[in-house]
Amino acid sequence: METLAFRMTLKSGMRDEYERRHREIWPELAEALRAAGIRDYWIFLDESTGHLFATFKREESHSTDALPTLPVMRKWWDYMAELMATNPDNSPVSTPLVPVFHLP
Repeated sequence: METLAFRMTLKSGMRDEYERRHREIWPELAEALRAAGIRDYWIFLDESTGHLFATFKREESHSTDALPTLPVMRKWWDYMAELMATNPDNSPVSTPLVPVFHLP
């Protein structure tokens, strides 16, 4: 299983709403992520910068490349767009992070 990490940016004052929406994540979105092979998904917030740090494990047989084409994923991006920095299609601006250390 592969581990991926990336950074996103939360808009100022949006922490509580961001957390609320994720506590109430739509079951169909959670199922789509699982079906794509995503496991152990975490998102952390650096409160001093508004940066969100996300990490998840991805099964070798994943289909995560298809997630952006799913209506539920696009609907979620639209729903979250007011809370974070986004691209023109409302997908989150996301910067991949490169692993530099791992302690197994």
